[in-house]
Amino acid sequence: MALQQEIIKALGVKAVIDVQQEIRTSVEFLKTYLKTTPVIKTLVLGISGGQDSTLTGKLCQTAISELREETSDNAYCFIAVRLPYGVQDDEQDCQQAISFIQPDRVLTVNIKEAVLASEHALKEAGLTLSDYVRGNEKARERMKAQYSIAGMTAGVVVGTDHAAEAVTGFFTKYGDGGTDINPIFRLHKGQGKMLLKALGCPERLYLKKPTADLEDDRPGLPDEVALGVTYAMIDAYLEGKKIDEPSAKIIEGWYLKTAHKRHPPITVFDDFWKK
Repeated sequence: MALQQEIIKALGVKAVIDVQQEIRTSVEFLKTYLKTTPVIKTLVLGISGGQDSTLTGKLCQTAISELREETSDNAYCFIAVRLPYGVQDDEQDCQQAISFIQPDRVLTVNIKEAVLASEHALKEAGLTLSDYVRGNEKARERMKAQYSIAGMTAGVVVGTDHAAEAVTGFFTKYGDGGTDINPIFRLHKGQGKMLLKALGCPERLYLKKPTADLEDDRPGLPDEVALGVTYAMIDAYLEGKKIDEPSAKIIEGWYLKTAHKRHPPITVFDDFWKK
């Protein structure tokens, strides 16, 4: 099997989707998980103001609202978490996303002091963090806060991982990649935009340039610059289309070298990393 087809199969990507059906697939997936796991009552998700968390948040709130109505159990709740590092440059987008999602509850945890405390402790131990590694510290601190919230609210942490992110490994291991349930896994970036448009999301939120925005030295660095390939090209690749060879090599290179991110911790029985 060609690597492209292997990747498409592994990530479950469809070349053509029924938008309304995919919305229902994600919503029903969340509802079924909660109904079959009765100790869990809360979905917890960090809202960044970008496309992925906006879409996932809307799907979470829809699932929770439907569950409350269907079961008359008012314990079900969706908690949207704002996790700024100091003051976020695109805070306006974050607030617009919150207004669109209409979450049951919003919590704000400013992670800056925690990240700086960690950096200081490591410096005392003789390690000075690079800007890139500090960015991963931010992602992991955000996830730590979400798990604390989930632990105190009978909840699970929801992830925003999707096919275009998974194929490139463009997430922080045990940061935004460390979640309990991922309702938009299988969709590529363009398909996520299609769902948001159908859900009535403001265009600004799904047309803005995606950025992880983790590095202080390069604030707002576009994902496509960091990856060296556009999401449009990644999406075309994931749909099984033939794309130019340099772009295909970049995508496949990311997929192969980030395999460890999509795999549980390596044991003596694993050999995928030798390939």
